[in-house]
Amino acid sequence: MEKKTGNNPIYKGISIIILVILAVLFIFPIYWILTGSLKTAADINRAVPQWFPTNITLDNYIRLFKNPAFQWLFNSVFISIVAMILTCITAAMAGYVLAKKRFPGRTIIFGLLVCAMALPKQVILIPLLKEMSFLHLHNTLWAVILPTIGWPFGVFLMKQFSENIPTEMLEAAKIDGAGEIKTFTSVVFPMVKPGIGALAIFTFISSWNDYFMQLIMLNSRDKLTISLGIAKLQSEMSSDFGLIMAGAALAAIPIITIFLMFQKYFTQGITMGAVKG
Repeated sequence: MEKKTGNNPIYKGISIIILVILAVLFIFPIYWILTGSLKTAADINRAVPQWFPTNITLDNYIRLFKNPAFQWLFNSVFISIVAMILTCITAAMAGYVLAKKRFPGRTIIFGLLVCAMALPKQVILIPLLKEMSFLHLHNTLWAVILPTIGWPFGVFLMKQFSENIPTEMLEAAKIDGAGEIKTFTSVVFPMVKPGIGALAIFTFISSWNDYFMQLIMLNSRDKLTISLGIAKLQSEMSSDFGLIMAGAALAAIPIITIFLMFQKYFTQGITMGAVKG
């Protein structure tokens, strides 16, 4: 009887080599940014690349924080975390309702959500800008946060996860006297945690990297995000690569932190469909 491919030592060895090569390729840009932020201008501008910094300096970070870098970083973290929390809450509730409740117009609403997923944000940018101006929120952090809360993809994702909740459990909770809020917090929420973890990562990264929306909604220097701040540094100091790399390294820290915090739920969310049936 032939051995399965997955148990073949040669197959395993080749797989490990390929994964290691891919990991190095993905990690190398982060390594280059981190080491570049610790180099002097002379080392960065060498004709022959210096793979390992010999004259380590923190001057790039010192000069970075002479700009309002902490304020830019705080703005980005505040926008991304608040948008992540509010989006996860609203998407989980809306997804549960669309998956488990029966009411007139349910199919139409879900169809509109699917259509909205294909709608580029640029198409609705002018109405959003007018709406934020009407609400006197333009040039505030909330002008970037509020448009992301009703993210159609988030509702779609949570609806798919909520479909897996056994109806019998919901009925049992109702018989025990649990109201809608109690049922959602005690029964629904624990069962869709993997989906919420995956959505949290998607939402955080999407909000963090939403450069176009931030550019349109934020004008004041103290309201800029770290992405806008780095872009501003690039326009002002186009040849100061050490300072730009220091800003890029600072901007990468929250993304990596959030992913490490939610990676367990993210992995569960990705593999749940494969494990089921």
